[in-house]
Amino acid sequence: MFDTLSDRLSATFKNLRGKGRLSEADIDATAREIRIALLEADVALPVVRAFIANVKERARGVEVSQALNPAQQVVKIVNEELVAILGGETRRLRFAKTAPTVIMLAGLQGAGKTTLAGKLGLWLKGQGHSPLLVACDLQRPNAVNQLSVVAERAGVAVYAPEPGNGVGDPVQVAKDSIEFAKAKVHDIVIVDTAGRLGIDQELMQQAADIRDAVSPDEILFVVDAMIGQDAVNTAEAFRDGVGFDGVVLSKLDGDARGGAALSIAHVTGKQIMFASNGEKLEDFDAFHPDRMASRILDMGDLLTLIEQAEKTFSQEEAAKMASKLQSSKGGKDFTLDDFLAQMEQVRKMGSISKLLGMLPGMGQIKDQINNIDERDIDRTAAIIKSMTPKERAEPTIINGSRRARIARGSGVEVSAVKSLVERFFEARKMMSKMAQGGGIPGMPGMPGMGGGPGRQKKQVKQAKGKRKSGNPMKRKAEEQAAAARREQAAAQGGAFGLPAQDGGKDFELPDEFKKFM
Repeated sequence: MFDTLSDRLSATFKNLRGKGRLSEADIDATAREIRIALLEADVALPVVRAFIANVKERARGVEVSQALNPAQQVVKIVNEELVAILGGETRRLRFAKTAPTVIMLAGLQGAGKTTLAGKLGLWLKGQGHSPLLVACDLQRPNAVNQLSVVAERAGVAVYAPEPGNGVGDPVQVAKDSIEFAKAKVHDIVIVDTAGRLGIDQELMQQAADIRDAVSPDEILFVVDAMIGQDAVNTAEAFRDGVGFDGVVLSKLDGDARGGAALSIAHVTGKQIMFASNGEKLEDFDAFHPDRMASRILDMGDLLTLIEQAEKTFSQEEAAKMASKLQSSKGGKDFTLDDFLAQMEQVRKMGSISKLLGMLPGMGQIKDQINNIDERDIDRTAAIIKSMTPKERAEPTIINGSRRARIARGSGVEVSAVKSLVERFFEARKMMSKMAQGGGIPGMPGMPGMGGGPGRQKKQVKQAKGKRKSGNPMKRKAEEQAAAARREQAAAQGGAFGLPAQDGGKDFELPDEFKKFM
């Protein structure tokens, strides 16, 4: 959703690199570009004005003028101001001292309240709670059935005594659900209320009546992140008419400009608490302003990536795999069964494109990441599962006739089987080298990721063998030629030895990585 904004901001910061000092003109030009980027992303005008004023004031201050790298300092300021606009610190749910905790969902029709009730229920269930979903949307056709289906998929209880479709009193249902929750020992009640296509008095009155009947501990305003500036207007109307404690952004995986989502916390004074970024019930999590700001500035979101990995991978299994790769056999204990297990674990974490998008600097290869075929993992799994246990343990025995049999069993070409086995050997070799501290082959310019200590020692040895000329004139000419070569290399190459032409557009992954994409 924030791709366009990220691209514009990244292009703006590139113009600052290499400057040892920022002039007033540099600051004004940067502020102007940031203002255009925010307005194009549909951020509300009052928010843009406040944001730019804060950035310019801080950019003219001591923290930038005395900094060793002013460009990085400006990026830091923009990051901190983005975090402030998005609400500052992460806002957690408030739980009642005496169960049950009542959470009321409010918002317009089509914002995704019913689906989000199931996502929130599943998320709370994962936190060790016992949530109850309450069907108080008795107006929209099949809303009660939809909530029941969503609750069943999430594995949580549902309270739906009325059939809906215009039948029943939603206020009475909400009131009765509290007693039902106490009787069935549910510690959290999530009330799904009705919406309208737009703000009207009937909607506000019904929401206010349900609020008064159940006295919710949290009222969450669910807003579609794709509806643009109207999201801010709707949020203000709900805040004044019913009141709410926090905001939940739905459909954050859409391709709209999404700037309104950046505006809501600043305009309403209520923080964004949760974000829904996919169709699956698992595509839901607490909203962290600092992490979202990092994503927008293409600095990655490693904390979320680590959290997802911790949920998926067991430490025992991870330690077992690491010991195999670090063994004295050079990783040969690592079999195709282990390879398959690792792929399936990664697949449980979600889309490969989304996972790669959480890594810093991935914005410059966004097109390649978006073109990754997620079904390749399924094809690879089918090939491995078509092998015998012995073939998985010792892939070296796979000859032509075995490849043909495996290809028939998995429904692929023989060349695909051959390619997989070759990739496995290369991957095992690379992972073993990384596990032993050798770095990633093919990336010698990056600290800790070079082609291995052996190559570095060889380079040092070659450099040691050079002799300077005893002729002062000849030695001076050699030194000038070497300085010219260094200047030319610096002008042509970007950070980490990557090409700087065209803003890094020609950047490509090393061959070792491309094979797994």
